[in-house]
Amino acid sequence: MAKVGLVALIDMDGTLCDYQGALVRDLETLRGPADPPLGGEDDSPPWLRARETVIRRQPGWWRSLPRHQLGFDVLAELQALRFEIHVLTKGPVNTPSAWTEKLEWCQQHLPGVPVTITMDKGLVYGKVLVDDYPPYVERWLEWRPRGLVVLPAQPWNRGFSHPNAIRYDGSNLHEIRAALRRLCEAE
Repeated sequence: MAKVGLVALIDMDGTLCDYQGALVRDLETLRGPADPPLGGEDDSPPWLRARETVIRRQPGWWRSLPRHQLGFDVLAELQALRFEIHVLTKGPVNTPSAWTEKLEWCQQHLPGVPVTITMDKGLVYGKVLVDDYPPYVERWLEWRPRGLVVLPAQPWNRGFSHPNAIRYDGSNLHEIRAALRRLCEAE
């Protein structure tokens, strides 16, 4: 039985799912001999963004994303402390099929866990947010100034700093566990 009021929100893409790894893998299969190597730059040229769109719109792509271990490490800690787990994911505006496939992914990998697909994560209540993307974290913290955030390590959140946020890189699970326990004891 979950503890009343201790809701933990956990993101999918980049947190529970290896979205970036799957995208890079699939982009590599489309790379032509004259195309530059994929560098993971933020400002992708239009032709590369178009390929990403084609990949993400393939039936079954979202449903088949591989698990991301860092997210599942944090999930296991939350479950051990009996947090009420909710998946919180942003729905891609231009890929409505992704909304269904994200739900199917959760039903396969996290049966029975409630799923919220939203356009604004800042509006969803929780004591803990596990999310890899700093803009979503910042938006959530605007409304939850005492909330705790765990960021599974990704290149795009390197250097992110906030007093209520801990970046988890696989070597500091003890730090995550201690912060979660302090939150439980405060309730």
